[in-house]
Amino acid sequence: MEGKLYLVPTPIGNLGDMTYRAVEILKSVDKVLAEDTRTSRVLLNHYEINTRLESFHQHNEHGKLQHVITELKAGAQIAQISDAGTPGISDPGFLLARACQKEGISIEVLPGATAFVPALVKSGFALHQFRFEGFLPQKKGRQTRILALAANPDTTCFYESPHKILKTLTQLEEACAEHRRISVSREISKKFEQTVNGTIKEVLNHFKTHPPKGEFVVVLEGVNAKEGDDLLALNDD
Repeated sequence: MEGKLYLVPTPIGNLGDMTYRAVEILKSVDKVLAEDTRTSRVLLNHYEINTRLESFHQHNEHGKLQHVITELKAGAQIAQISDAGTPGISDPGFLLARACQKEGISIEVLPGATAFVPALVKSGFALHQFRFEGFLPQKKGRQTRILALAANPDTTCFYESPHKILKTLTQLEEACAEHRRISVSREISKKFEQTVNGTIKEVLNHFKTHPPKGEFVVVLEGVNAKEGDDLLALNDD
């Protein structure tokens, strides 16, 4: 039997979002690689999945990578999950997938939960073309990235933490025209899910008076062509 890697999405908040197929795969594989075994054990216990868990995250994946590849080449069936969402989307998953591609090991990616897709759809902005930024740079290159987003003609989305959301909205307000619209969603699929739409100034004022809690997805409406050219020219000055 040939080895195979399964990249399995897990719920981003609501345990009911786990698919039947994801449960079946996690029950059938030889082991599950998890970003945090304590977090993942709660999920596996909920679905009575007794498969062996092993930690595999950004701090140890380089050291464990070759061992996992050796197991897969020997015929092991292995699944990789992250704490929430789809592995490889701003989560561990890329490194192992790339190594499997290089070694000719079969990969199967299950469709499932990810936070930015519901936020995009709820925004009401044009989505025939959009840009996903993951997380913005913490320090170096952050302002440059903000200015580039301000001049982007496509809808753009990215993740943000509660302690940085006010700073980010303030920077966007400074970089964009005052009528620019934004949609900010938090706690997607959870009990206190919320989406706030409006101009950047309106949304910023909302979160100034309602202390931000939870994990955020920010969706910025694309700039029109003329406004984008004006912003780029202004930023070059």
